[in-house]
Amino acid sequence: MNERKVRVRFAPSPTGPLHIGGVRTALYNYLFARKNGGELVFRIEDTDSNRFVPGAEEYILESFKWLGIKFDEGVTFGGDHGPYRQSERRDIYKKYVKQLLDADKAYIAFDTPEELNAKREAIENFQYDASTRGMMRNSLTMSEEEVKQLIADGTQYVVRFKIEPGRDVHVNDIIRGDVSINSSILDDKVLYKSADELPTYHLANIVDDHLMEITHVIRGEEWLPSAPLHVLLYEAFGWADTMPRFAHLPLLLKPVGNGKLSKRDGDKLGFPVFPLEWHDPASGQISSGYREKGYLPQAVVNFLALLGWNPGTEQEMFTLEELVEAFDLGRCSKAGAKFDYLKGIWFNQQYLLNTPAIEWTPTFDKILKENGIESTPEREAQVVEMMKQKVIEYEDTDGNKKKRNVSFISDLWPLCKFFFVAPETYDKEDKFVRKNWKEDTADMMRQLVEILNGIDDFTVDNMKAKVDAWAEASGMRPWNAWRVALVGMGQGPDMYELSAFLGKDETIRRMNAAIAQL
Repeated sequence: MNERKVRVRFAPSPTGPLHIGGVRTALYNYLFARKNGGELVFRIEDTDSNRFVPGAEEYILESFKWLGIKFDEGVTFGGDHGPYRQSERRDIYKKYVKQLLDADKAYIAFDTPEELNAKREAIENFQYDASTRGMMRNSLTMSEEEVKQLIADGTQYVVRFKIEPGRDVHVNDIIRGDVSINSSILDDKVLYKSADELPTYHLANIVDDHLMEITHVIRGEEWLPSAPLHVLLYEAFGWADTMPRFAHLPLLLKPVGNGKLSKRDGDKLGFPVFPLEWHDPASGQISSGYREKGYLPQAVVNFLALLGWNPGTEQEMFTLEELVEAFDLGRCSKAGAKFDYLKGIWFNQQYLLNTPAIEWTPTFDKILKENGIESTPEREAQVVEMMKQKVIEYEDTDGNKKKRNVSFISDLWPLCKFFFVAPETYDKEDKFVRKNWKEDTADMMRQLVEILNGIDDFTVDNMKAKVDAWAEASGMRPWNAWRVALVGMGQGPDMYELSAFLGKDETIRRMNAAIAQL
């Protein structure tokens, strides 16, 4: 094959939300194209009209826009190889169906579903191939006149690829090496259906990849069994010299147990398997998405890139540009990759920690407003800076209490409510409150109020100097009791930082309220 400009494609079907495995496939295509100075084509495979779901195409495009994966041409992007929706390419496919029929590489079959089912019942492991096609109703067993008459009468038919048995078909896969399958185990796949005048996946993809000058087909492992058929189709058309290189990516596997990652796994363990929230137009069911769960797109990209690909170093954190520079299909694993969703949470935490606090505030402000709080971006950023490295307690899907670092902006509200809402009651049964508020604590807090009242410049340094000196001279340890007064429980940042944020009046008001109640 002559040296050609690298061109790859991502071609989803608009049959529902985009699975996270599809996102990874698109990402690897993007990285490969950018690494090799090539182009990425976005194509829509909508030949199966019965499975079309309204809104799915728009959902897929919005997902990639959020993730920052950009296409060079295709549906909505334009280009010189359109149209890019397969349903708009009917006449193109008909031309190539005729080419195969004229060359005796394909044949017309009139077998009804009932006739096919009868054969499956009569013959164990029935397969429509060289050994059985002679007993079926097709253009190989019927006269030309009969075939023409049935077509003229409007009888529905399919066009099947005529596979000759006994040949070892080799697929040169970038990831898996030489894959060889004997043609005798392949069936005569349906390439075209007269019912809707549309091709099946097998024919449409071969024709499109050829006409759109695709040089590499990077797709999931589940498509590997169809690769020998595609090799034979390229040869049947006389396109062997321009056949793309194949690379079949490892499957994304369940986090626990065996098998392919499914939506059920996400529902059970509490993580999304779709990039964006999906509202099913038929059932009304809502499925969670990474965006709505609070993941940063760059964290999702970084996480997915390392599921099935190894950079060959200990580096884990990559920008998109760094991924492009490091990416090598040859370093993809043959074995499936366990979907470690906890690692995905860790990536999000790392990206959040490296994000300036002011960039957290649009989302944090929305959360505050939902809880009736009005604030300013500057004050919200102060809170974020104080609390972003804290640990939260949460319940897993089995009701077990666990702890982890702040990993989502939504984690902040339970930790930060006291910054904006003063405690109204104090739980005297709470272990922290009971331990740190004794009979003489109210008197100690009154002394502390007097000291704070005397500080005009209510900054962290000024408070620390005055309060620390008083504590050392008196032998008192006011900090935990002070926390009870301001927060109502044993959480929060450094007391001087919290008091400076609240301001002198609010700090003293809360302390007096605690003295009165406790």
